[in-house]
Amino acid sequence: MGREIRHETWDGGGRYVLVIDDEAVGELDHRDAGGRRTMHHTGIRPEHEGRGLAAQLVRRALDDARADGFTVVPTCWYVARYLERHPDDADLLAVDR
Repeated sequence: MGREIRHETWDGGGRYVLVIDDEAVGELDHRDAGGRRTMHHTGIRPEHEGRGLAAQLVRRALDDARADGFTVVPTCWYVARYLERHPDDADLLAVDR
């Protein structure tokens, strides 16, 4: 099974797309402004839920945010919950959300 996460970017934002066997099965959308990456939506197609795929998207997005020098504003409930469960990433949180 071929699996990859693609990061598509445009002026002011982008999205991560999880592709399995040439089929897009999930995404994480973000906006970028002022050194902050606001992660506002994460979704996995229903037939692919329950496999930890959303966590893989969030992990990649957080790693990229760190590498690119962004702090994170998690307006998506899933990203917020992920960060609560992974306190080692707390340094990424924007201070005055």
